[in-house]
Amino acid sequence: MQTLKQRLSTLIEERGPITIADFMQIVLTDPNHGYYSKQDPLGAQGDFITAPEISQVFGELLGIWCAHYWHELGEPSNTMLVELGPGRGTLMKDLLRATKNVPNFHKSITVHMVESSPVLTQKQQQTLSGEKVKIQWHADFSTVPDGITLLVANEFFDALPIHQFVKTTQGWRERLVGYQKSQFTFTLAKHETPAAKLIPPKFADAPNNSFIEVSPACAAVMHQISERIMHFGGAALIIDYGYTFKEPADTLQAVKDHQYHSVLEDIGDADITAHVDFPLLAGTAMAAGAKVHPAVSQFQLLQALGIQFRAASLIKKATPEQQEDIIRAVERLMHPNEMGTLFKCIAITQPDAPAPLGFGPISDGQAAKA
Repeated sequence: MQTLKQRLSTLIEERGPITIADFMQIVLTDPNHGYYSKQDPLGAQGDFITAPEISQVFGELLGIWCAHYWHELGEPSNTMLVELGPGRGTLMKDLLRATKNVPNFHKSITVHMVESSPVLTQKQQQTLSGEKVKIQWHADFSTVPDGITLLVANEFFDALPIHQFVKTTQGWRERLVGYQKSQFTFTLAKHETPAAKLIPPKFADAPNNSFIEVSPACAAVMHQISERIMHFGGAALIIDYGYTFKEPADTLQAVKDHQYHSVLEDIGDADITAHVDFPLLAGTAMAAGAKVHPAVSQFQLLQALGIQFRAASLIKKATPEQQEDIIRAVERLMHPNEMGTLFKCIAITQPDAPAPLGFGPISDGQAAKA
């Protein structure tokens, strides 16, 4: 069986340099050697840590968000509660625990975990093994059954493939991955490539050596989500690190052992991501007819959902050591120098539907105090 490096180098030698999108797709999802296919990347022993792994409060508050909107919808039965890229299942476990006493909520939902990694699917099944609600797993979002949908996607879009372009004297040229002298290298396409048509016209006069990124993969998933919300009703909550005003930038990055790493080294053993283009997600949703509730920071959303009240409740029952852990975890989720402002949140609903918690006129912390 070929190693991942052999597969990619052979592909490049046969066809020429490949797009960064193709490189990411293969490196992250190759069935035998892909980064997400062969390992659990989360936690202290992994390469990175996500908000649900930092504090149980994160998933609990998203549970409040979902249950509240379910109530706003009239408490429909047969509601699809969907999570994209569920990690170890920690967020969903905390969400379900926080909503177990909401009358009829658990009776009205079916949980759908959309996960392409066999390793993480197994982890999720272990994490959620004791839950009484019906849970189904899907390798692709398109196989989730029809129906009113409450969808959560935390750090999902950042791992979807991107195309990257560099401004040259000849115009925008796509950045490709080549292979020379037993090493992967970046190079530029000699001519305009098909994905160049996705570059917004407003960047035509960007200075030379500027970078721009586009992601048809992100747009495709966002279109699926928006079409579902428009057709069946419900709401989607997207949380990820990224930007709300698109500017030319190189955000492609790799992480290994909680440190930034070369994108072209140790392929299959390091995570590769890019900052999420929230204007692209919003534009795609609006093009499908959906309403996009303006982006807020993770700090703003969690504060509106009452993180300080939930943390205070946990602290009352905690040991001094546990109290310090809770405080540090909340600080990491909320501080501007940590995840508080780097992470953005948008909500998608039908045009005439009410605004979800954190995106409408609701006072800070009202959700947790209710």
